[in-house]
Amino acid sequence: MASADESIRHLLRRAGFGASPQELGYYSDLGRSAAVEALVDYEQFDDDVDAFIGQPGYVSVTTRGTFSPGTVINDARQRWLFRMVHSARPLQEKLTLFWHNHFATAYSKVAGAYGSSDATRMMAAKASEDPAKLRGQVETIRAMCMGSFRDLVIAMAKDPAMLVWLDGRFNTRQKPQENFGRELMELFSMGVGFYNESDVYAAARVFTGWNLRRTTTSREDLYPVYEFAYNPNNHETAAKTFSFPIYRDGGRTIASRSAADGMQDGIDLITAVVSYPATARRLVMRLWNYFVSEINPPPDEFVNELADAYLASNYDLKLVMRRLLRSADFRSEANYFTKYSWPAEFVARSLKEVGWTGFTVNDAVSQMVNMGQVLYEPPDVAGWEQGPGWISTGGMLARMNFAAQLSRTQATSLVNAVKPYATTPDSVLSYFLDRLAPSPYDNDAYNDLRSYLTASGAWTGSDTQLRTKAPGLVHLIVGSGENVFI
Repeated sequence: MASADESIRHLLRRAGFGASPQELGYYSDLGRSAAVEALVDYEQFDDDVDAFIGQPGYVSVTTRGTFSPGTVINDARQRWLFRMVHSARPLQEKLTLFWHNHFATAYSKVAGAYGSSDATRMMAAKASEDPAKLRGQVETIRAMCMGSFRDLVIAMAKDPAMLVWLDGRFNTRQKPQENFGRELMELFSMGVGFYNESDVYAAARVFTGWNLRRTTTSREDLYPVYEFAYNPNNHETAAKTFSFPIYRDGGRTIASRSAADGMQDGIDLITAVVSYPATARRLVMRLWNYFVSEINPPPDEFVNELADAYLASNYDLKLVMRRLLRSADFRSEANYFTKYSWPAEFVARSLKEVGWTGFTVNDAVSQMVNMGQVLYEPPDVAGWEQGPGWISTGGMLARMNFAAQLSRTQATSLVNAVKPYATTPDSVLSYFLDRLAPSPYDNDAYNDLRSYLTASGAWTGSDTQLRTKAPGLVHLIVGSGENVFI
């Protein structure tokens, strides 16, 4: 089995969720430069992946009656993982996961306020499928993940699930609610050290009146509409002064406005924080850690170049991503396998590389709980702990258990695939290491895998021996520490 171009593998691990053999062949034929353009300009590919759910040839879902990812959260989780495995737009799904963590919003709090069905709608509904045309937060992120960061932040400020999660629905002039204003500055934009507590109070007053409205349809109240509503009667009209510039002329005060015009206060503050130099640098650092390396720090030149590009382009995320993926730092072999894989990345990549015949994403969704990640349920406003935080004893055991289940279900196809390479244990091992592409094994680890193949006696390459050893070998490779990194 000829080894694929490692630069293409690296690109697809980072800008996607690994690659099936067919995908690897497609992008390898394009060549690296054209592959980057295909990933970035993903609008050229149809976003019709959801239509293949339940069809032969695709990973299965588990239904309890009608599959309803717009109203049942477990179905929504299955659909999203299905998309990670099969979407023709892998970078779009990768960025959707990134921004879901950045604007961390947990389904459970929304469900506590409005019930499971409507909470799922607010988190995951597709407007084209929802009877009331409600678009869930993750669908909004998916649609806007490579547009203007300013537009994305404004959309999140108005998002119904966010208005529940950070209590914007309760933000009134009589009782300003500080949660969204604080997280806007601390987590969504500038970061700690660039604002103070007086700014938090000012930001709370800026967003007074940015509330949530519930209306009903004519369908017996089965599908209420949840939407952003600016309520002028709830808006604090007095001037708000900040410790940092709000306007290009250096002005730090949002002047008093009438209640009718008060929504502009929030637009002005969002524009100010997304255009702040610290925001540009912080976003570049987060993108570096997610797409390039969590182990190697970024060179100052890289951060400066991408931060300047972000600011000069009016916060164009596509331009930033194109430059990141084309950069020498991204391409550098020193940054291969220097990012810890998130459970979603690990699961989707494993399905692509090992196979999915007879497998259901529901099993993967269930096992991801023990790996430390539940889609639509980040643990708090800061999102999931990343880097080595993913690799706990329990988390690694869960990955091993998933690898065992997956390799068992794919045993027949794995045996058939490796038969042409069954002449020696080294050729079998070489085949699977090339196919699964973990980070390089040292000599001792390699010899341990080889010993597994020969432990029961002389190698013959018989069908019986392959049926015994091939699935077990895949289990060991996929669940190994070397496969933690991407």
